[in-house]
Amino acid sequence: MSQTPSPIPSGDPSPPTVGLPPIRPRERDAILQSLRAGVVPKTGYQHIQVGRRPEVEALLRDIERVADGGASLRLVIGEYGAGKTFFLNLIRSIAHEKKLVTAQADLTPDRRLHATNGQARSLYAELMRNLSTRTKPDGGALPAVVERFVGTAIEQATARGVSPGTVIAERLQSLSELVGGYDFARVIGLYWEADEKGDETLKAATLRWLRGEFTTRTDARNALGNTIRTIIDDANFYDQVKLLARFVRLAGFGGILICLDEMVNLYKLPHSQARNSNYEQILRILNDSLQGGAEGCGWILGGTPEFLMDPRRGLFSYAALASRLEENSFAAQSGLVDFSGPVVRLSRLAPEDLYVLLGKLRHVFAGGDPAKYLVPDAALQSFMDHCNQRIGDAYFRTPRTTIRAFVDLLSVLEQNPGAAWTDLVKEVKVTPDRGGEADAITAPDTDDPTTLVRAVALPKAATPQDEDDDELATLRLG
Repeated sequence: MSQTPSPIPSGDPSPPTVGLPPIRPRERDAILQSLRAGVVPKTGYQHIQVGRRPEVEALLRDIERVADGGASLRLVIGEYGAGKTFFLNLIRSIAHEKKLVTAQADLTPDRRLHATNGQARSLYAELMRNLSTRTKPDGGALPAVVERFVGTAIEQATARGVSPGTVIAERLQSLSELVGGYDFARVIGLYWEADEKGDETLKAATLRWLRGEFTTRTDARNALGNTIRTIIDDANFYDQVKLLARFVRLAGFGGILICLDEMVNLYKLPHSQARNSNYEQILRILNDSLQGGAEGCGWILGGTPEFLMDPRRGLFSYAALASRLEENSFAAQSGLVDFSGPVVRLSRLAPEDLYVLLGKLRHVFAGGDPAKYLVPDAALQSFMDHCNQRIGDAYFRTPRTTIRAFVDLLSVLEQNPGAAWTDLVKEVKVTPDRGGEADAITAPDTDDPTTLVRAVALPKAATPQDEDDDELATLRLG
């Protein structure tokens, strides 16, 4: 096990505490509960953010581009436990400050970018449930966005002395050039009509349509009328996202930022055809972003190095994506970084960064009051030395388990005032973060009813359509 020298020299400086913002009890509890569970907190990012300044600045430029009517796509690549989810949530909070609407979702076997059995529609519905703004950061912001658009249209109609329906139709006219734009505009018009009549049933039905919750056209027509000819389904998932991006700009926002995490679930798809179909969708989004085909729409996709670089199953297995996502050769040869390309590789936290982070966690645990610190500065260094001896440099490269262990240590000290931190540090158990490595069995691909779960698959003879299916071995008897 490689050992890392002590990151802090003799005469250790204290972690910075002067000027740290106050911490509300509710925020403190939310942060600590999430970290102890090994998940990313949904609030209070500013209290525990350290390092990664170049990456944040690169994504900030993307946000500004989207707010100006442009488009962007970034792949945020990092090992399990390296902080991808935290980084994505941090970028979302910055986007809110820049007046963007955001939507986030984790990919799962039942939620993906391309499918034929409802998985893409399921992903869209999840994004709409998590749609958020600065005033509604926890999701559920779709009704507020629609209300803002309709409210602005009513104000303009009053000033002009015309019907709000006329103004709504005029403002949504630009959407007719996009796929599905007519029905989208018609549903927004129905929302205003339902609001005028006080018809809550119709109003709820329009929001169901916008959230992609109708599974058949018949259900949609029964709820909204025969003028609605389409629904949001697997086939038009991406087209609807582009429509939504245009709509939120018409509602007064800068655009929309879509954050998709756990992209490794595409890498785990057992059927190569299903993987390639999803990679084709990523290629389409990337091309639109590079060529200006998606106004006010930004994408951030979080994944592991295997998802990106595996030549058999990753994005690099798809030639068109490999050529667009390859690293800048000049930067690679010189050991430098280049954040102008689509791929952002999360830099490893340095030991100094983790030292600062532990100091911030101590500050959060004390509710922002230095007089209530449970351990001195020396404890931070002692804790880091102990972790270094147990798991080497993994304690700061993938710090999730290290952070969790430190919060557990502070929790024990808080509940046992007589305990000595010097004794407890020696007992701290910390292991390398294995992330999803233990998940060796992937779910069967529901697009292909003949696909078998890997754990119980039997060898079979190769057929032409199965030659690309790299999960089942070929057995030949001589």
